Amino acid sequence: TATASNPSNPRVFFDVDIGGDQVGRIVLELFADIVPKTAENFRALCTGEKGIGPTTGKPLHFKGCPFHRIIKKFMIQGGESIYGEKFEDENFHYKHDKEGLLSMANVGSNTNGSQFFITTVPTPHLDGKHVVFGQVIKGMGVTKILENVEVKGEKPAKLCVIAECGELKEGEDWGIFPKDGSGDSHPDFPEDADVDLKDVDKILLISEDLKNIGNTFFKSQN
Repeated sequence: TATASNPSNPRVFFDVDIGGDQVGRIVLELFADIVPKTAENFRALCTGEKGIGPTTGKPLHFKGCPFHRIIKKFMIQGGESIYGEKFEDENFHYKHDKEGLLSMANVGSNTNGSQFFITTVPTPHLDGKHVVFGQVIKGMGVTKILENVEVKGEKPAKLCVIAECGELKEGEDWGIFPKDGSGDSHPDFPEDADVDLKDVDKILLISEDLKNIGNTFFKSQN
């Protein structure tokens, strides 16, 4: 997973549900240092702090918004097209050169609103056409689950929604680790562990740890 490029950039999160089931959390860094307007617009849609849209009468908030377009080995797209005014392409500083990049969906130049997509592969053909303004720093496993949901055309067969979203302040828990009382201190998705997945010894230690937790639960019939 990407490393944080600038600790002072804002961090936001999406808690994702698929077909009514909780899947997990995606944590995103917004590149406010390079594309401040685009990042700020997105951050405010995550917190819902701007209230109700004057023209639409709907909340300016990603909460409850669907991921409505999913193309395997390309990207997952979400947000609504109804929000606010369109704004210009701020700049094309960042390239679409890896998975896990957050970029603005549009219908031509300078038509940014609130629709966004997250890449699941490098997409260089989008460079200079779509504004990259953030990256996944935790939750690529959740992103991959979304990428692989069953689709009809490009529309997910099950409802995929942002059940909860917001901003993570400095020092706040990112909510990646289980809070189920099991004593499991490892995230649900290996991609989110701060561990080199090629470090076999470390992985074996983690799997032993998880096995012991499972055995404890089994013995107590949980």
